[in-house]
Amino acid sequence: MSDPVRRFDGQIAIVTGAAHGIGEAIARRFASEGAAVVIADLDAEAAEATAADIMASGGRAFGVGCDVGRFDAVSAMVQRTVDEYGQVDILVNNAGDVTISKHFLTADEAWWDHFLTTNLKSQFLTCRLVAPLMARAGKGCIINMSSGGATKSHRGMVAYDASKGGIEALTRGLALELAPYGIRVNNLVPGLIVTRPEHADPVADELRAKTVPLGRGGTPADLAGPAAFLASDDASYMTGSTVTVDGGVLVQQRSPQVETFPVDNYPSLEEILPL
Repeated sequence: MSDPVRRFDGQIAIVTGAAHGIGEAIARRFASEGAAVVIADLDAEAAEATAADIMASGGRAFGVGCDVGRFDAVSAMVQRTVDEYGQVDILVNNAGDVTISKHFLTADEAWWDHFLTTNLKSQFLTCRLVAPLMARAGKGCIINMSSGGATKSHRGMVAYDASKGGIEALTRGLALELAPYGIRVNNLVPGLIVTRPEHADPVADELRAKTVPLGRGGTPADLAGPAAFLASDDASYMTGSTVTVDGGVLVQQRSPQVETFPVDNYPSLEEILPL
């Protein structure tokens, strides 16, 4: 058996929203490739448990409770990272919320502020506090978690989509302003991901599989590899880019359920003809 890839030996990665789901999968991937990982999450107990499990598997990590929408909490998290590890090489802004749907005509200011704070202001805060550390080191990688909502619309989710569109604009602006300091900034766009096993539902899973061109819903592990790629030297000439990991959902003009030429009409293997 070949030795595991160790692309991030000696590097320090902060992953927000990393106690569960996509953030956890990304953090575990970085740890498996040699990085020391900071598991930052609103759920401090779960963050510490995830970090403990990574350490039990031979990795380096610590967990910390952090409300990423508050300057004092983010500042304390970054300071603890510096105190323990001395640097930050990778920042993954994964924390966010997608849970509260409201029609715009029944929406209120608190709903709007919640999404703009949790999803967008949080990324401003983490980037603003981490980027100076990276600039002084002359290198760094920031990965911002976006969504298909940045370029398409969800019903009942005007505030969420606005926050995700803001994230992609933030990423473009940061890519320009931080490039001279050796810092790369890119977007990662997940598709229809079941972030936790307890959220799985057979009916929803079947519908998801019929909607995704690759024929299945996504898992958190599907984002871990692309995140590791963006943070690695293999992506050293990429900044301001958006990498979409959605099984082909966003390339569709129509969903399969209302397609004019449905998948059921595709030729079978026996019917495929050579040119």
